[in-house]
Amino acid sequence: MDHLFLFILAIVSSFLMSWAIGANDVANAMGTSVGSKTISMRQAIVIAAIFEALGAFSASGQVTQTLRQGIVSPHHFVDDPFVLVFGMLSALFASATWLILATYRGWPVSTTHTIIGAIVGFAMVTVGPSQINWSLASDVVMSWVFTPLLSAIGAFLLFKSIYFFVLARKKPDQAAIICLPIYVFFSVMVTVLITLLQGLKPLGFNISLSQATLFSFFIALVATVSVFLSIKNIVDNDQMDPFHFNFVERSFGVLTVFTACSMAFAHGSNDVANAIGPLAAIVDILNHQQHLVEAAPIPIWIVTLGSVGVVLGLAMYGYRIMDTVGSKITTLTPSRSFSAQMSTAIVVILSSGFGFPVSTTQTLVGALLGVGFARGISALNLNVVRSIFSSWLITLPCGALLSISYYFILSWGLR
Repeated sequence: MDHLFLFILAIVSSFLMSWAIGANDVANAMGTSVGSKTISMRQAIVIAAIFEALGAFSASGQVTQTLRQGIVSPHHFVDDPFVLVFGMLSALFASATWLILATYRGWPVSTTHTIIGAIVGFAMVTVGPSQINWSLASDVVMSWVFTPLLSAIGAFLLFKSIYFFVLARKKPDQAAIICLPIYVFFSVMVTVLITLLQGLKPLGFNISLSQATLFSFFIALVATVSVFLSIKNIVDNDQMDPFHFNFVERSFGVLTVFTACSMAFAHGSNDVANAIGPLAAIVDILNHQQHLVEAAPIPIWIVTLGSVGVVLGLAMYGYRIMDTVGSKITTLTPSRSFSAQMSTAIVVILSSGFGFPVSTTQTLVGALLGVGFARGISALNLNVVRSIFSSWLITLPCGALLSISYYFILSWGLR
């Protein structure tokens, strides 16, 4: 068997999967900011390019290991490691196929649903259902229910607090000058702290709680000062409307730049693993002369491949999903966008640190529903919500069926 050909095929399938993730899932992450007209499409691409890569490099290791060997152990393939190679190739091609189709249709589906379903699909026809780690799989499925709910609650409470402390005040502009830096400080500090404590472990970095807290405090302080100065600049140069809401929303627009960065980082830390996890398993086998080994460090070039792929996918095809997420679920303003993004980013980064490959799509949609509920049920487009939920239900079985089909094609054609 030509190892070079399999190696090239693995790279192509992983890059195609990364591209599809960028077109579908990264568009989710950036859609709220673009939909609220806070940032342009070009700015979204630049933010994604920087922070998706940072998230993937610093915090994707735990999730990568879950996909690499958590759902089905590589040791079940010790007698014929190429079965695992064909299986992971099938999972990547199947997931990419489904995501590209869903993106073409404008469906914001879960890449995590797709890749997990694909891995379970090929495992069922190779080692059998009894060898699948159903306990871990069930934990992952539970996280798909828990994280949207948690994100919805967080976004609901965050927007309610913004309404009470800022928007409902007699002088919301003055309230915003006081409150917005506080929101920034705690949001940035929590995000950085979670990342340092949970995201750096797979890379071999050990940091104490006191060190992480001190560093997070410093980063949050810098971000707070930056936001305060930006708000002051708006005050000095803006002719405010009589009700002051233009200033308030423009000020929250400054915050959504930070939350867009957090969302991109959160997505990079979690969902890039959907493309590079199977590739890492294939490379392990090919690099060790077909012998299965314990988890090895993830090569930098694999993480780079995934990061480049998702950015190109967003730039070339992400506009379809951005339209759905950014404008069709509920009407977004910068303050609502901030609430949804911040809640989603914290939940996803926390989940990534614990190794749960949660759905960024579901978590963000949950947050958007929370923001919508905060304004009343009539603020939600229930027809769009129903169609999104329906697409979620068929994603996992479609991933499994496509993976099984690709497995039989590859194993028959390359053996």
